[in-house]
Amino acid sequence: MLPAITLAQGTYQSPKEFIASVFPNDTANKKKLWITRSLKPTVKQILGHDLGSLRVRYWGADKRTAWILEEIGKEKPITTGIVVNNGRIEKIKVLVFRESRGWEVKHDFFTNQFTGVTLQDNKTLSKPIDGISGATLSVRALKKLAALALYFHQQTPFAK
Repeated sequence: MLPAITLAQGTYQSPKEFIASVFPNDTANKKKLWITRSLKPTVKQILGHDLGSLRVRYWGADKRTAWILEEIGKEKPITTGIVVNNGRIEKIKVLVFRESRGWEVKHDFFTNQFTGVTLQDNKTLSKPIDGISGATLSVRALKKLAALALYFHQQTPFAK
């Protein structure tokens, strides 16, 4: 029998495959969002720390953007794909999970809660997201990433 840590970790979809599923046939523009001095305070407020990057890559078309973002759960980064459509979360998916616990956040029963969520006051999600017992830090990481993707979307030409 494999140890639980082995079962929890994994790559569920590559970032490249995620973007291809969101924007088939290369229909999106690949862009960069520069993390300017004016964006940094809100980013820090959402994450609870600095982003640690000068720019973030994203893809966009019409009023949709797709983001590949990472946040630390307990000790290691969780790579997440997030699609924002017209200022609302359309889809959130855990792409790579590296932690020893909290992997339940990859399941649809959890990620479907984010569908339709918007951003309030540039930092909080418009509805509560139910947690998962034993996955508190992973849940918190995904909530932060969802808020960050919504905030970043507002900074793009695709939000207009």
